[in-house]
Formats: sequence, C-alpha cells, structure tokens
Amino acid sequence: MTKPAIGFIGLGLMGAAMVGRLQDLGYGVTVTANRSRPNVDAAVARGATEVATAREVATASDIIMLCMDTSASVETRMRGADGVIAGLKPAAVVIDFGTSLPASTRALGGEVAAAGGIYMDAPLGRTPSHAKDGLLNIMAAGDKAAFGKVEPVLQDLGENVFHLGALGTGHTIKLINNFFGMTVANAMAEAFAMADIAGIDRAELYGVMSAGPLHSGMMDFVKGYGLEGDPTGLAFAIKNAAKDVGYYTEMAKEAGADSIMAKSALQAMRNAIETGRGDDMVSQMIDYYADSFKS
Repeated sequence: MTKPAIGFIGLGLMGAAMVGRLQDLGYGVTVTANRSRPNVDAAVARGATEVATAREVATASDIIMLCMDTSASVETRMRGADGVIAGLKPAAVVIDFGTSLPASTRALGGEVAAAGGIYMDAPLGRTPSHAKDGLLNIMAAGDKAAFGKVEPVLQDLGENVFHLGALGTGHTIKLINNFFGMTVANAMAEAFAMADIAGIDRAELYGVMSAGPLHSGMMDFVKGYGLEGDPTGLAFAIKNAAKDVGYYTEMAKEAGADSIMAKSALQAMRNAIETGRGDDMVSQMIDYYADSFKS
C-alpha cells in the first residue's frame, strides 16, 4: 500500500527524531525550516524535500504534522497567506503533536474544517530517544474517522497510541499530566534541598522515600541529578515546564477553576527562569531551591 505523503513543521529535538523515524520507514517527507536549520539539513540529506512556506508543505502532503513549542507558534504556522490552512488538500489531516492550549486547538479545528481538512491534537509522551525507535506515547483526539485514517502512521511513531475523544481532549489530558509531573518533580527537588539544610544525606532520604508508595519514575528522574549529577534523565527544560504548567492554569481558569496546587511550582519555576536557569533541566530545580534556602 502506498504510504501517505507527510509534511512536517518543527524539527527540534523531538520533531527531528520523528522525521528520522518516518524516513527510516520509507515515508516521503516535506519540511520547512522553523528554527532548527541543522535538523532540516539532516532531513534533506536523507531525502526530505524542503520548501519555503507552511502553505507549500500542506500542498505537498496528505498528513501535515506540527511539533512546536507554543500555541502561538502553531497559530502562526497555520494561519495567513503562507500558512498550512491556505494550502490544504481536500480531506488532508493536520496533527498538532505539541502541547497547546485546548481552546486554541478547537479554534484552529474550526478553521481547518472550513477549509476542507481535519484537525487533530496528538500531544506526546516520552523522549526524543523513544521517538527514534517509534516508542512514543501519543494522546490523539479529534474526528474518529480521521484517526482511523492516520492511525497506521501514528502506530509507526508510537508504542502506545490512544484516541481520547473530541478535539482538544488530548491537549487537555496532556496539560493535566504535565501539571502533575512538574508538581511532583518540584516537590522532590525541594525535598533534596531541604535534606541539605537539615543535615540529612540525600541518598538516605531517597532510600526511605523510594521504599514506600511515593516511589515513581519522576522521583527517579530528579534523583538522577540529585544523587548522580545527571540532569538528562528528564530532558525537559525549566522554561518548557513553566510554559506547560502556565497553560494548565490558563486552561483551568477558562473552565472556571483556579488551580491551587499549580501555583507554587509555577512561581518557583518562573523565579528560576528570572535567575537565568530557564535552559536548565527540571531536575536542576534542586539547585534553585538550595540557593533560595540559603538566601
């Protein structure tokens, strides 16, 4: 069976790994430069076609994939004379793999439908190393028939592929997931910093905590830096974590709720960004808390 033509916008660490996976499996891929010129060059060297605009990506593609940092970035690439919507083929499917605001996703869905296409959200779990091997968790949502159309491609990219309901549901669940994860990570980071202040060995603290029901993958990611000095287990920058938790609080307010738990973690991460730590990994929030306790 002929594979669908894929368009891809956003070749950062995750996007580039996904494009590499698609190329490994023989998909034809059309790309346009966003921020990561070296990754675009690498994709082109392996046979991808580069075009100048998002509109041209859409014109060449049956499925258009976006893997970008913010809702604003997605909206910029989708709209306008050179945007994806302007170049859509009839019945083309557009998939937002990033972590976006559900309200933005639903608005874009209406605009894509008016242009004759279908819009889906499919935020991702796991890391670029998983993407290279087709082992992502993919939280897809949107039209069920469209999901059936693109599911074989998603299965090539992911180990666990979910269809979660109406458009925007994937982004909603991803934001709740990331709120929980980043809150836990910050709590563990403070726990290690507090152990220092209290004169407790970090390894002893971890040994007790991990022996009970508190033990989790997120705890171990933070432990990787706190005990072993390796921040790469959770390759997620503080600035990106703050963006996601900020989106979570915005989503909650749109729903008429004011998150209580998110506020402390979000404020701490924003403070860390203001002190120049935005590009540090989330596990390195230990250093932020340790320095804060000393001041």
